[in-house]
Order: sequence, then structure tokens, then C-alpha cells
Amino acid sequence: MAEKIVIASGKGGVGKTTLCVSIGKALSAMGKRVLLVDCDCLKSIDVLLGITEHMVYDWSDVIFGRCDSEQALYSAQGVSVLTSPENYEGITEYTVKWLIAKYEKDFDYILFDAPAGIGTGLHLAAAVADRGLVVSTPDLVCTRSACAAGRALNRMGIDDVRLIINRVQKRDVVKGRLLNMDSVIDSTQVQLIGIVPEDRRLRLGSMGASVYVRGQASFKAVTGIAMRLCGQRAALNI
Repeated sequence: MAEKIVIASGKGGVGKTTLCVSIGKALSAMGKRVLLVDCDCLKSIDVLLGITEHMVYDWSDVIFGRCDSEQALYSAQGVSVLTSPENYEGITEYTVKWLIAKYEKDFDYILFDAPAGIGTGLHLAAAVADRGLVVSTPDLVCTRSACAAGRALNRMGIDDVRLIINRVQKRDVVKGRLLNMDSVIDSTQVQLIGIVPEDRRLRLGSMGASVYVRGQASFKAVTGIAMRLCGQRAALNI
């Protein structure tokens, strides 16, 4: 059975979806079978993987009987994808659990890209998740909202929640323009699992650039996160 992980953020713009795709690709590179489930009605995962023109069905089509489970499943760059519906009308936690039960035996990891905030999309994803990852950038606005997201996941029954500090720029941390890593951990009240440096290449993902490519500044950091998710040791550095 797959290990199911919801990836959340209190605030938009912290790079959550890009990290979701990157971690998925890192797990795939380690030989894991990975399914990415887009739970954000704004739909971004297919763009980052370059498969938008191939998308016909979303996962709500399986729930409502408009297609079978295989028809809604797309593959790209070593991972499989279920794209999000345009709204959550008629979808409940029960139907999402029913949906994921159709896939979990075929995968090692299922990553749910929840929308920013603590609304319906996060609740639906958390209903089937075993673990949670909260993404924050090292600034006060994002750490405050990341704290809220972490607490929300705890209230939803997810006790194993970890923090990814994303888009870290050492120079700005040293000069006090961004929070240092201890301050981010204290502000979010979530245990750390990884620190990812600012990476211009990742920010170009929405314009078609590949994410998680060897040689990128973020490659080693994302690989380390994937290793820790699998229970392996990896140095924590940027």
C-alpha cells in the first residue's frame, strides 16, 4: 500500500507545487512508484510536467463515473498524475477515500498537492493522508500561515507533520533580510525535514523549464528530502 503525504502551505507563492513535483521525481529516481494528485482547482501540476494538452479527464470524472480509474491516470517524467477538477461540488472525504483506494496498491507514494490555505482542498487531501509536509519561505508572513496549516493538519488527525523551508538565500539570511532557520522552525512550530535554496530554474517551471534536474541548486536538497521520507539518512545542508 502507498504511503500518502499531503503537501500544504498556509500562503500561496511559497513554491509548494513545484516542490511536490520535484519530490515526486526524486522519489521516482530512487525507484519508487509515485502518484501525484492535484487537489488545487487552479491546476498546476500538469503545467509543470508539460502534459496539459493531453489532459482529458480529472479525478472527479472517476468519482462520478464519467471514466474509469485508468483513463484519468496520466504519466510524465517518471511519475503518474491525477489532475484536479475545477471545483469540489459533490465531492466528499468519503468519495476521495474511495477514489484513492483504487490506486494505492499500485504505488509506493501518493503525494497530494493541496491548495494554499486551510480550506476544502486541504481537508479532502488530509482525509486520506498518513503524513503532512508544510512548505514555508523564511519570512514572517509565510511562517505565520505555515503554523496555521500545520495546526490544521494536526486537527485533521495527521500527527506526523514536517516542515520544508523553501527559497532560502544565504546572503539575505546573514544580512537579516530573511529569518534564520531556527527562527522559522520556532515560528511555524513544525519539525524540520528539509531546507531548499532559492533556485531560478525552479521558478521557471511554470514556463516549461524542467524541475528537479541534476546540477540545479535545489537538486541535492530535494534528493535529501526524498531520502528522509524513505527513512534514509541525508545531510541537511543547502
